Amino acid sequence: MYEILDFDANFKAYLDKWIAMNKGKFKTYEQMEDAMPDVYVKWLNTPAAFLGGSTPGLYFSNYDNAPELVKWMRLYDEAEVPVPDQLLDRISDLGEESLKPLLYTASNEDYSPSVRMMAINLLKEIETGEETINLCLRLIDSRAEEDEIADAASELLRPRLTDCADRLIERLDEVNPSAKEAYLDLLAGESADEKVFDALMSAFEQEEGKTALYASLLAKQGDERAVDTLIDAVTHRDINYLDYLELRNAIEKLGGECPDREFAGDEYYEALKGGE
Repeated sequence: MYEILDFDANFKAYLDKWIAMNKGKFKTYEQMEDAMPDVYVKWLNTPAAFLGGSTPGLYFSNYDNAPELVKWMRLYDEAEVPVPDQLLDRISDLGEESLKPLLYTASNEDYSPSVRMMAINLLKEIETGEETINLCLRLIDSRAEEDEIADAASELLRPRLTDCADRLIERLDEVNPSAKEAYLDLLAGESADEKVFDALMSAFEQEEGKTALYASLLAKQGDERAVDTLIDAVTHRDINYLDYLELRNAIEKLGGECPDREFAGDEYYEALKGGE
């Protein structure tokens, strides 16, 4: 076990051979492209020497120890060899058995971001509960300004909001601004709690560099009390054309009328105008 076998390289060699043997059968490159899915399926079901005669599609089905399979995924990543889709599928197919090793991998800061992302994405495919919610909250609580792990955790948490919205609301006054942004993105439009509206309004007024983001979240929240503040931002805030478009959309969605504003010379305005 733990052999690092390059499935991608093997398929490429198989494909190159197939193209050399079949290119004369196609009139256009597009016709050849259309045949690719069938070629891939055939490769999956063809015994391969590099797998000792097993087929690529069934190779990992010979293994049923979830912790070992998750470790194998990590070893592929450490070796900088593409992790086979078939290995990821096998981990997912084992369902609850894969839960603990995936949670451990996703939370371990000693592992690479890429393998932690793989673990989080696999957790999306498994029926999970409280342990997964706790993992997501820990990752989001410590979110940095640019944080793909925390953002992936947000997407993992999103379908589970009905089970934990109150816990997100409780965190709004405790976490750093980046984590608060992530929680507000999750809560906007999902919770009518007054604390969510107040936090959105406060963030919109304090985070002027993120005018478009918080305008869109206020629009999603659907509370018309935000209209006057949004209109004031159109009139007085230093914004670009893209900010204006998001503000206008929010104002109109909430039932208000957006004032006009001149954007001649703005790079986004000129680029969009030039494309008309």
